[in-house]
Amino acid sequence: MFTLPEISYPYAALEPHIDARTMEIHHTKHHSGYVAKLNAALENQESLQSFSIASILAKLDSLPDSIRTAVRNNGGGHANHSLFWTIMGPEAGGEPAGDLASSITGTFGSVDSFRQLFTDAALGVFGSGWAWLVLNTQGSLAVYGTPNQDSPLMKGDTPLLGLDVWEHAYYLNYQNRRPDYVKAWWNVVRWDEVGRRFAEATRS
Repeated sequence: MFTLPEISYPYAALEPHIDARTMEIHHTKHHSGYVAKLNAALENQESLQSFSIASILAKLDSLPDSIRTAVRNNGGGHANHSLFWTIMGPEAGGEPAGDLASSITGTFGSVDSFRQLFTDAALGVFGSGWAWLVLNTQGSLAVYGTPNQDSPLMKGDTPLLGLDVWEHAYYLNYQNRRPDYVKAWWNVVRWDEVGRRFAEATRS
């Protein structure tokens, strides 16, 4: 069954951009809750228990009606947050490099154009959701938003960079100022990890 992944840095490591209390609640309450509810939904589904969360979400439409919504919401929440913690870190920010930077420039015109497009996607999510940079099923980079805990994995895309714009991700520090949160968040993006994910996705 699924477990809550540890975060490789202290909760306070992303300050002042993301405060320690938000990180702690986000990880130990929200993400933990998704894991617990996902495991509860799969408790009597032995045929699914050996699959990765990516594999389960990729075949969401084939799951039994009785668990599909719970897996969509909580499995998506688990997958999304498991990525989210890894693409952030202390002493991060800056710019993408190498093949990832070349692909971003080739697809979006420039890194700045990509950053604006991604920011627009984050600010354009109505209510709760995520903004994503993905490698899509055609092998191209794409940016879009998803509602709630929907994951790009559900449509066959590979998430490379994701930003949580649920209020629980920023409200203690930023209240209703989502634009300020998004602007600050760029300072904690680990482009080395995003680049690693891109290299892995393009090899497979």
